[in-house]
Amino acid sequence: MEQPAVDLSVSLGRLQLPNPITVASGTFGYIREMEGIVDVGRLGAVIPKTVTWQKRLGNAPWRTVETAAGLLNSIGLDNDGIDYFLAEHLPYLRRLPTKLIVSIAGRTADEFARMAERLEAAGGVAALELNISCPNVAHGTDFGADPVKCAEVVRLVRSACDLPVIAKLSPNVTSIVEIAEAAEQNGADAVSMINTVLGMAVDWRRRRPLLGNVLGGLSGPAVKPIALRCVYQVRSRLSIPIMGIGGIASIDDVMEFIVAGASAVQVGTANYYDPQVTLRLVTQLPGALQEAGVTSVRDLVGTLRVADEVDRG
Repeated sequence: MEQPAVDLSVSLGRLQLPNPITVASGTFGYIREMEGIVDVGRLGAVIPKTVTWQKRLGNAPWRTVETAAGLLNSIGLDNDGIDYFLAEHLPYLRRLPTKLIVSIAGRTADEFARMAERLEAAGGVAALELNISCPNVAHGTDFGADPVKCAEVVRLVRSACDLPVIAKLSPNVTSIVEIAEAAEQNGADAVSMINTVLGMAVDWRRRRPLLGNVLGGLSGPAVKPIALRCVYQVRSRLSIPIMGIGGIASIDDVMEFIVAGASAVQVGTANYYDPQVTLRLVTQLPGALQEAGVTSVRDLVGTLRVADEVDRG
């Protein structure tokens, strides 16, 4: 008997995606690096490396350290700045056969707004992801750790452009729900979570940290339980959609995030050791939905069954 067709399309507020599989900023370069390996046209969207207002050299080496169940990175938002991005990267990126979400990070709320304005004017951008949660630069978590500052940057970006706005949130806070609520109340179309978890690695024989910046962001399988917890907690309090991030490498991971409340997911660290993982996930998704007894991704979002309503924090 022929199986019914499944609908992979998802909505992140005003942003419509053909499927929920995307790539996390910083793990896919500027996409050009992956074009010979991955058919990006099959992905729901791509998110290039974060762009800042001015050029950044990034942090001193070492910048990455493997851990038992993940990866520590302290890149420091190394990039050539918004002018270079608009001139050298965007012409290529806007021609890709998928949605382009641009990740931006500013030292001030005004820098976020000015970049948003310029990116909208340039054209070809489907949405903006506000990186207010990078733990690897001095000001990286300022906006993502304080509801008032989060509200300010989202509000200014919202007033500067008409593009859909996604606020990328940090787990390195007391209550990620409060930050998410501030983003929603000030115009965010969606939130993405989580950014990396602050950590470190030590060479005890030399009595030295392994990362040049001492501290870095942990990603990979180790952070998946934290990310799932954050998605579950925020889903219960927000009406805007969520993009889930953190340790996603298999179709089971994808389905767990969707059931917990994510409308879409970003694959990050897994791209480094399995560059075609995203294509495999897109291929496997219809079968997983049929196994779940649904015909669309939307039917499964946030359907986690909890025996008793417990305090989600």
